[in-house]
Amino acid sequence: MERENYKPSLVTPLIQSCEENGLNNGRDRVGEEGIKRKQILEEVKRQLWLAGPLIAVSLLQYCLQMISVMFVGHLGELSLSGASMATSFAAVTGFSFLLGMASALETLSGQSYGAKQYHMLGIHTQRSMFVLLLVSIPLAVIWANTEPILIAVGQDADIATEAGRYARFMIPSIFAYGLLQCLVKFLQTQNIVFPMVVSSGIATLLHILLCWVLVFKSGLGSKGAALANSISYWNNVLLLALYVKFSSSCAKTWTGFSKEAFENTPTFVRLAIPSAVMVCLEMWSFEMVVLLSGLLPNPELETSVLSISLNTASTVWMIPFGLSGAVSTRVSNELGAGHPGAARLAVWVAVVMTVTEALLVGLVLILIRNIWGYAYSNEIEVVKYVAKMMPILAGSHFLEGLQCVLSGNARGCGWQKIGAYVNLGSYYIVGIPSAILLAFVFHIGGKGLWLGIICALVVQSLFLLVISINTNWEEQANKAKERVYKSVAPVEAVS
Repeated sequence: MERENYKPSLVTPLIQSCEENGLNNGRDRVGEEGIKRKQILEEVKRQLWLAGPLIAVSLLQYCLQMISVMFVGHLGELSLSGASMATSFAAVTGFSFLLGMASALETLSGQSYGAKQYHMLGIHTQRSMFVLLLVSIPLAVIWANTEPILIAVGQDADIATEAGRYARFMIPSIFAYGLLQCLVKFLQTQNIVFPMVVSSGIATLLHILLCWVLVFKSGLGSKGAALANSISYWNNVLLLALYVKFSSSCAKTWTGFSKEAFENTPTFVRLAIPSAVMVCLEMWSFEMVVLLSGLLPNPELETSVLSISLNTASTVWMIPFGLSGAVSTRVSNELGAGHPGAARLAVWVAVVMTVTEALLVGLVLILIRNIWGYAYSNEIEVVKYVAKMMPILAGSHFLEGLQCVLSGNARGCGWQKIGAYVNLGSYYIVGIPSAILLAFVFHIGGKGLWLGIICALVVQSLFLLVISINTNWEEQANKAKERVYKSVAPVEAVS
């Protein structure tokens, strides 16, 4: 009877259920992997969509100074030396500082946009414009005194005089540059990038015509090239301002000028100052390497090769700089929206993309090492020296790209103060002393100076990487929320 009452059918479903359960778990795992793969691909698309135009904008803005110097180069050696000196002086004493201060908007506006506090983007931008215009006044005074400053630090008197004349005609550009960077960050943090490419492209094309007219046709000479810089920067500002004013894309984020822009200014300044220090410490160290090259034996050769190396490094650096802006925007937007997991994913996707890019660019630099010098000089000695420098440049580009993206993450999170300390230690406690030791004690020359910079990049990248790996992203999302809602105020547009 017990055997008769026993029904195998009761056992069979249990076995089938287990099998089905196993299959479902497998499907779940496959499904999760598919979702993760899809998220990664979506993140790659977002960052490329941002980074591509940002790279183009950076290159076009960089071209303004380069085009002016190229036109001046046809006026003679003294004019070229003066314009080059003034351009370098302007970058060190003005443009780098304003760029750094404006980068505070990557934190404030980016997180506000993620939190859907759209009107605060306009407030933050107006506040930054006000502060940067004030800061530009003492910077303009410094530019007005370029000649005595350069003479005081031991530069040739004739070149210093020419550079001082060039810098005075560039003074209007410093006010435009500050406003331009504020508008760029305003649009970048909203993922609006293609209008910046268009405005920069138009300004650059017009700049070529302006340089031709003002340098060769007006009789202004090198002063005309400096004046063309100023006009072109203001053209770019005007084009972006018109877009912001009349585009429907900015209707929620630009609600008119508000008196709130003059309130809570110390909050912006507390983030902008370390942001500026973070950028300046790095840029100044590269300029310092070129200055130190003038103290080496055969200074003409060393300075020429180091200048070519710096120019090459600056050009290829635009690629990771664009990725840096993309990851900064993605991280700040996601933290502001309260999505710590998405912010973390954005960082590591950017790191992988940058490493891939750096390997490819480094390979190209090595392959063209024997011919690249001819783009700048016909001197065989210079060409051979540049060939020796190219593998070193490839290594520095790899590290520069990595730290650039991790620095973008720092700006997105609001770690500018930490970044400033890291850069101070990396470049001025490790990098510059190592460069001096290798170049002047071990007599490695210009290669030693650049190897010192590589030492700084190694330390900088390691510190930023360790900080990023140990980041508590949930805590960063909470801090972003606090930062956003502390600054929120009712919209009171006055125009």
